[in-house]
Amino acid sequence: MSNELAIEPHHGHHPHPSGIVRWISTTNHKDIGLMYLVFGITMLMVGGAMALGIRAELFRPGLQLMQPEFFNQLITLHGLIMVFGFAMPVATGLANYMLPLVLGAPDMALPRLNNWGFWILPPAAVMLVMPFVMGLLGVGPGAVDTGWTMYAPLSIQSGWGMDFAIFAVHMLGISSILGSINVIVTVLNMRAPGMTLMKMPLFAHGFLVTAILLITIMPVLAGGVTMVLLDRHFGTHFFNAAGGGDPVLWQHIFWFMGHPEVYVLLLPIAGAVPHVLSAFARKPPYGYRAQVYAMWAIGGLSVVVWAHHMFTSGMSTGSQLYFMYSTMAISLPLAVLFFCWIATLWRGAMSFETPMLFAIGFIVLFGWGGLTGLVLADAAADPQYHNAYFLVAHFHYALYPTTALGSMAAIYYWLPKWTGHMLDERLGRAHFWMALVGVNLTFIPQFLVGLAGMPRRIPDYPLVFADWNMLSSIGAFVLGASHLIFIYNVVKCVRGGPKAASKAWDGAQGLEWTIPSPAPYHSFETPPAIEPSPGHGLSAVR
Repeated sequence: MSNELAIEPHHGHHPHPSGIVRWISTTNHKDIGLMYLVFGITMLMVGGAMALGIRAELFRPGLQLMQPEFFNQLITLHGLIMVFGFAMPVATGLANYMLPLVLGAPDMALPRLNNWGFWILPPAAVMLVMPFVMGLLGVGPGAVDTGWTMYAPLSIQSGWGMDFAIFAVHMLGISSILGSINVIVTVLNMRAPGMTLMKMPLFAHGFLVTAILLITIMPVLAGGVTMVLLDRHFGTHFFNAAGGGDPVLWQHIFWFMGHPEVYVLLLPIAGAVPHVLSAFARKPPYGYRAQVYAMWAIGGLSVVVWAHHMFTSGMSTGSQLYFMYSTMAISLPLAVLFFCWIATLWRGAMSFETPMLFAIGFIVLFGWGGLTGLVLADAAADPQYHNAYFLVAHFHYALYPTTALGSMAAIYYWLPKWTGHMLDERLGRAHFWMALVGVNLTFIPQFLVGLAGMPRRIPDYPLVFADWNMLSSIGAFVLGASHLIFIYNVVKCVRGGPKAASKAWDGAQGLEWTIPSPAPYHSFETPPAIEPSPGHGLSAVR
C-alpha cells in the first residue's frame, strides 16, 4: 500500500465521547498512548514499592521485616512488574502518542487493535499481583516466588501463584505482539508523502526494530511458559529432570527472550534520545545513517547471544567461546550509537533544560552498565560474578538509565506538546539530581559487595557487608522519593503553567512541532509534504 493511499483525511469524524466511555472505547492514538503511560507509571510505583521492601529488609543483617518466602515473592514480582508492567508499556505509550506525530500520520494504522492491545494489560497486571494480595490476607501460598527468570525446577514445584504468573505473561505477551504489529504497519504504510525510510525520524527506526524483535521473541516465551504449565498439571516432563526432562532447556528458552528484551527496552530510547540531544545542542543528529544501521545490527545480534547468561550452567567450551565473542561483538554497534550521541553534543550550542539533563544522565549511566557487561561477557571471569550482587548492579545500570532516565527525558521533552503547558524546570532539575544521587548510591555499593562475594537473592547476609547495604538501602529510598517529584511535576504541568508554543523548545525539529500545543485530537487531517533533502531524522515540512 502506498503512503498516499494509507493516509485518509479526518473531516468526517463525529465528536469523540467524553467521560469513562471515551477511555474505554477510544481508538485515538493519543488517548491510548496516555493510558499506556499512566498504566506504566502506576506499575513503576507498585514495583518500586516492592523494591523498597527488599531494601528495607536488607538495611541491616538478620531477618528484620519478613520471612525468606515473602522476600522471594517481592524479588520475583519486582522484576516481572518493572520489565513487563512498567518499561514496556511506557515505551508503547511513547510509540502510540508520538509515532503518528513524527511520521505525519493521522493515527496508528490499526486503531481497534490498538484499543484491544491496551485493555489486555490491566487484567494481566491484576492477575500477576492478585496472589500476592491474597497471600497478605492469609489466602493461599502467595505470589510466584521463583525469581523473575522463573527457572525450573522451582517453577514446576512452586505454588499456584506460578499459574497466575503464567497466564499473566501470556496476556502481556499478546498485548506486546498486537502493539508491535500496529507499529510495523504504521511505520511502513502511514508515513507522510515524501518521507522515505531513510528520511524517517530515528524515533521511528528504534520502534520498528523493537517491534520486529518482540514478534520474534514473545512467542518463544509463550511456548516456554505453556510447557511449564503442562509440566505442572498435565504430567509432561519438559523441564522435570526426575522424568527425563532438562531444566537447562528452560534457561535457553527464557534467555532467547530475556536478552533481546534488554534491547527491546533500549532501542526505543536510543531512537528518542537523539531528538532531545539535537534540540538542546541545536544541531542535527550526527551520523543518522550510522545510527540506523547500528540499531539494525543490535537487533540482529541480540537474538544470537542469549546464552552468555548461562556460562555457569555447564555448557561446552566451544559454546562458551561462541557466546562470549558474539556478546562482545554487540558492543561495536552500541559504541557507534554512543559515538554519534557524543558527536551530536560536540561543539553544539548546548543548554541544560530538564530533558537534556536526563538524556545526558542516560548516556553516562548506561555507558557504565555496558562496560560492566563486558566483564560478565568473559566466560572465564563470569563465574566469579554471576550469582553475586555485581550482576544485580550491572543489570540495573543497564536497565534503569534506559527505562527510567531515558523515558523521562522523552516524556519531559514532549510533555509541552501533550499538555500545552511548560513544565516546572526547578522541579525537573530537582528530580534529575535526586535520581542521579539515588541510583548511584543504590548500586555502586552493590558492585562492591558483589566483588567481595555477597550472593544475590538472599534476605540475610554477614555483618561484613552491613555498611554497604545500609548505603544501598538509603539510596533506594532517595531514588524512590525522586519519582514522587516526577509525578507531581507532570500533574502540575497538566493542570496549568506557562503556555507552550507550537515549538516548545528553540532547537526542536520535526513534524510534531509544526502543529499546535497541545496536539489536536486528530493531528494531520492533510498529510504534510516532506522536504526532498537528505534525511537526518528531523523531518521538515515543505
